[in-house]
Amino acid sequence: MNEINLLKPSAAWTNFTMLSLVIAAGMIAGGIFFLEASFAAKGFCATSAIMLVHTTVSIAKTRSDEEEAGRLVNKLGDAKMEKLLMDISREEAG
Repeated sequence: MNEINLLKPSAAWTNFTMLSLVIAAGMIAGGIFFLEASFAAKGFCATSAIMLVHTTVSIAKTRSDEEEAGRLVNKLGDAKMEKLLMDISREEAG
């Protein structure tokens, strides 16, 4: 089985997380809209909420990229080690 398929989230999980994001964003928007505060205060809250979501997505993407890069480095290291062992085996046999 391909390693990529093992790491791919299911469609149900993806839909659940997207729905959760939409619900949370709606709740924040509703809370800010009905907040008894000045327009400037509401704008500050909205900007802060948007930046929080953006930063969360950016952190998740960065961590995912770091993990993927680590896997690639490990695969390259394994390939180099395998080549080295094959070269040593050939020298001993020949």
